[in-house]
Amino acid sequence: MVDSLSDALHPTADQSVLFVTQFHLFGAATPTGEAFKVLAARSAPSSPVFSYSRTPQQGDSGFHEADLLKPAVFSPAGDPGQPSIWVSFAPIWLLAPFLEQIACERPEHLRGLRALIACSSSSARTKRYAANEFDRDLARNLHLAETQLLATCRHHAVLCCILQPTLIYGRAGTFTDRNLSRLVALMRRLPLLPLPARTGLRQPIHASQLAAVSLALAHRPLTRNGSAIFPERLALGGDRELTYRAMLQALQQTLPEGDPARRCRILAVPNRLLFFLSAPLLLRSPKAYEAVLRMGADLAGFTPSHKLLGGPAQAFPVLPLA
Repeated sequence: MVDSLSDALHPTADQSVLFVTQFHLFGAATPTGEAFKVLAARSAPSSPVFSYSRTPQQGDSGFHEADLLKPAVFSPAGDPGQPSIWVSFAPIWLLAPFLEQIACERPEHLRGLRALIACSSSSARTKRYAANEFDRDLARNLHLAETQLLATCRHHAVLCCILQPTLIYGRAGTFTDRNLSRLVALMRRLPLLPLPARTGLRQPIHASQLAAVSLALAHRPLTRNGSAIFPERLALGGDRELTYRAMLQALQQTLPEGDPARRCRILAVPNRLLFFLSAPLLLRSPKAYEAVLRMGADLAGFTPSHKLLGGPAQAFPVLPLA
C-alpha cells in the first residue's frame, strides 16, 4: 500500500506501475461518462475506451449495447484477455449484481480485468440517519451495493475503488446534470426564492472533475506485486466549500446577462420560521420536508478533487453548466 493518495496518482519509478491497454466504460451516456471519454482520448490515445449503453448511439462506433439488467447476454468489446479496467458511472445498485452474475456464469469475460472504478454517492454516508424512509432506503441500498461489489472484486482478485461524490453538476457534450440544473430552472420560474438565513456548507463537484479523478486512478491501478494504490471507498467533492446560499448566488452570477434566473431574489428567512412554514410538507412528502431541513446542514468536508489531481483548486462553478 502506498503512503498517500498523492503517491497513488503520481507514483515514483521504483513502484514499477503496470498500465492497462483498454477501458470499458459503463454509464457513458452521462455528463461524467462523456467527460471521461474526452479526457481519456487526450491522455491515452493508444488505450481504447469501449463505451456501453442500453441504447447504443447511432453513428458512434465507440458505443456498444449493455443492459445491466441482462448480464446473461452481455458480451464485452475488444479482447477480454487484454489487461483492462472497468469504469462505471451507471447506478451502482445495478452494476453490483451485474458483475457478480458475470463472474459466476461467464468468468471468461473478466479474464483481463485488473481493476474496477465505480461511482456511488455520498448519500451512502450522509443519508444513513435520515428521518424519512426513502432516504434511509437509498443509503442502505447504496451501502449494500458497494459491499456486494467489493466482495465480488476481492473474491476474484480485482482491485476496486468506489467513488462517493457529492452533488455532481455541469454539462459534457449533450449530457447535463440533474442537480444544480434543477435549481437554476427553479430560479428561472420564481421571482423570489426563500432560503434559511443560515444555510449549511456544500462542496459541489463538476462532472469533468469527477471524470479526471477517475481517469487518474484508472491510469495507475496496481503495482507489480499486486498491491492496491487507492482506497476501497473514497468520499469526493469539488475544490471549494461554500454555503448553500453562496452556491446559488455564484450560479446566478455565472449565467448570461438577461437570464431570468439572475432576476430571482434569494430571501433569507429565519431558520425556525422557514422550517415551521414548511411543516405541511410532512403530510404530503416527508422527503421534500427533509430536503428543506438539509439546506441548513453541512454536507461538505470531502476530499477535494484538486488534492487528488495535484493541481490548483478550481473556483466554483466550473464550466460548462447545464
